[in-house]
Amino acid sequence: MRSHGSALNQRFRRLVPGTLGPAIGRNTRWHPPQLIVLGFAGAILIGTLLLMLPFSRRGDGGAGFLEALFTSTSAVCVTGLAVVDTPVYWSFFGQFVILALMQVGGFGIMSFASLLGVVLAHRLGLQSKIAAAAETKSTGFGDVRSVLLGVVKVSLFVELIVAVVLTLRFVIGYDFDIGRAIWNGIFHAVSSFNNAGFALFSDNLMPFVGDPWVCLPIAAAIIIGGLGFPVLFELRRRYRMPHHWSMNTKLVLLGTVILLLGGTGFIAAIEWNNASSIGALGSADKLLASFFQSVVTRTAGFNSVDIGALDPVTWLGIDILMFIGGGSAGTAGGLKITTFGVLFFILYTEVQGGTAVNVFGKRLARSVHRQAITVVLLSVAFVVGATMALMLMTDFGLDRLLFEAVSAFATVGLSTGITAQLPAAGQVLLIVLMFVGRLGPVTLASALALRQRKSLYEFPRERPLIG
Repeated sequence: MRSHGSALNQRFRRLVPGTLGPAIGRNTRWHPPQLIVLGFAGAILIGTLLLMLPFSRRGDGGAGFLEALFTSTSAVCVTGLAVVDTPVYWSFFGQFVILALMQVGGFGIMSFASLLGVVLAHRLGLQSKIAAAAETKSTGFGDVRSVLLGVVKVSLFVELIVAVVLTLRFVIGYDFDIGRAIWNGIFHAVSSFNNAGFALFSDNLMPFVGDPWVCLPIAAAIIIGGLGFPVLFELRRRYRMPHHWSMNTKLVLLGTVILLLGGTGFIAAIEWNNASSIGALGSADKLLASFFQSVVTRTAGFNSVDIGALDPVTWLGIDILMFIGGGSAGTAGGLKITTFGVLFFILYTEVQGGTAVNVFGKRLARSVHRQAITVVLLSVAFVVGATMALMLMTDFGLDRLLFEAVSAFATVGLSTGITAQLPAAGQVLLIVLMFVGRLGPVTLASALALRQRKSLYEFPRERPLIG
């Protein structure tokens, strides 16, 4: 009898011809999540080598290995954390490499996460397909070609619209020459849709804190990219039939609205009179800045105000928003809205004394309960462990280091300004956090779904004391 790994390999080979390549034999037990990890690691390595070329950096000599590796990882994992000043340190070629890495990283996350749903849908039996689709955010049981084409079309369409709007604004409102305006428009459109957070201004987007023609198009691209391809695909097909939307789409849309409005109100309330952040702005600009910062915590990494000047209470609130993140199979990071939505309904059901978790008129599979709890607890352990390690390496306070760790793990890219001041070991730890945080939840959830098997027996029940 063939092993599960070999059977999945053959299925994945049939679904994506040529993906595994001739070097991987029939008996090699490569799972799709492993291929994703290897693919992203390869992209990071190539990006590092390109950024180390002498003409990737302004001035004499090429970038150091750590600077190139950190920037490449941040771009491929669409994070936005930086240890150097992007517009000052990198040449036009270096900036172009960063743009390409952001595009590859964003496209890879959306397409591979969606493809995993297709693979698992074919791998599992009919009884498990609905659960697999929910667990891996599948857009359906269609062919790979339609998934990939859909991701490409959505990405390029949104990026083109935002690039045009930003280019016109930079020319009309800020007297940029046409070449500079076009490059800035394209770069920030790609960075925003892919939730990357890289900017071509030394102080990020702070010069545009009160400009809705810059902030709102970028915010729109971040939200659209953060919803996830399965949600966008379903909205395009069934935008007039909300009663037919899947549980995943309803959770993502409802969660997005709640987090955006809640985040805006929270930031505005805490920072309203803080002269170092938004206190000196007019009321309309305060609301725009609060809304923009609420959007970018989901997880884009741009900032229109000085993050280091925010109240520590605001940092903690942003930590929570960053950790939750955006929609699944999209460019946003975090542990995803659906994960926390599932936990909320589990909690609500337990408090109400219910026995089955029902979400929008559908019963939630028990396997999803376990997977959501597993992903969250492992992620919390990883962030806490990394924060403790950073505390041992540096003299910075807990609030700043926790913010840095959550931002890296959730692939947000926001920082209180200490990234470049961390020792080399601390920066390497952030690299690991970005990589694990970007791919960990996807691969872990997929691996748990792949390991799912029907038990032939059960042990007697016993109930320990809780609380």
